[in-house]
Amino acid sequence: MAGLDAALSRHPWIDTERLGVAGGSYGGYMTAWIIGHTRRFRAACVMRPVINGYSFFGSCDVGHRFAEPWANDRAPWEDPEAYLRVSPIAHAGAMRTPTLIIQSEQDHRCPPEQAEQLFAALKKQGVEAEFLRYPGESHGLSRGGKPWHRVHRLRHIVGWFAARL
Repeated sequence: MAGLDAALSRHPWIDTERLGVAGGSYGGYMTAWIIGHTRRFRAACVMRPVINGYSFFGSCDVGHRFAEPWANDRAPWEDPEAYLRVSPIAHAGAMRTPTLIIQSEQDHRCPPEQAEQLFAALKKQGVEAEFLRYPGESHGLSRGGKPWHRVHRLRHIVGWFAARL
């Protein structure tokens, strides 16, 4: 948010009423975190996110190696509160931003169950949300996915923001 504030102060032509936020992988985690902590954005796009550190530990291909940053090298069952504290799902009750969620079905780095948790939380609260799933694609969809999936994804992102900003 400090970076956004700096950009807004330097560039007065930026319309503060038409801000969007998007990110994938760690950026997906951060985008979900942001919409759980501020309502400054009119639309969001969360791609291949980590939403719940506790379940990520056991469902990701390398989740067990992330105990250090999540909870000082303790396992989820040793310190569940530490995992919850840094998980966007813990802040889902504050999320109100219309959100497009994009997920690849063969993503073993940020498994689909992570994105599904966010989608369920948003829908439960009546927040506008759309979930796009790409069959046969991995974590690297945006860089190395099938060309028609990459084009579809980009067009959908542009359409999502164009309709809401």
